[in-house]
Amino acid sequence: MKMILSSCDFINENSKKVILDNIEKPLNECKLLFIPNEKATSEKIYSDKYYNRLYNYGFINKENIYIFDEENIEDFTDLNIDLLYISGGNTFATLKKIKDSGFDKHIINYIKNEVIYIGGSCGAHIVTNNIEHLLSLDDNYCKLIDYDALGLFDGIIIPHCEAEEYNSKKREELYNELVKQNKYKVYKLTNDESLVITNNSIKKC
Repeated sequence: MKMILSSCDFINENSKKVILDNIEKPLNECKLLFIPNEKATSEKIYSDKYYNRLYNYGFINKENIYIFDEENIEDFTDLNIDLLYISGGNTFATLKKIKDSGFDKHIINYIKNEVIYIGGSCGAHIVTNNIEHLLSLDDNYCKLIDYDALGLFDGIIIPHCEAEEYNSKKREELYNELVKQNKYKVYKLTNDESLVITNNSIKKC
């Protein structure tokens, strides 16, 4: 099992380098399942919007890219893929979409069967133990009541630390409070940092 979790995934040069250093193939050869955030619509999914974004990141072979559609999960359950990627967005709404569609168990199955997981911000939270701490940082407009995430990473994450545009002082205070509570292992990440989880090994890069 390998997961690469960060604040900014491909939009930050440092975290992008960590991703490239920890996958076995060039991006143009990787088969990818991309799960869009809560703002995805059928129109966006079946347009070139997400393909164009992924192309700019280096996924230039369109035939190797699958864009997840929650209305047709059977099309995405047994793919021969190398990577599964979830980027930023509203964590509560994105997790709710994944759970409501029943695709959470398929994500877990992919990752446990050696598909490399890439998560940026919201995508990093999705595979952790719990997201309740994000109530002070994100809007739970979808009224999610079950805050348990997928539980593939033993801990919780606070991304975008030291970034003033993300209220770094508030994030530091939250980190200190969560450490004091000692309910979960807490990891904070700047926009330049990533966690690489390989089986039971955790490395900050």
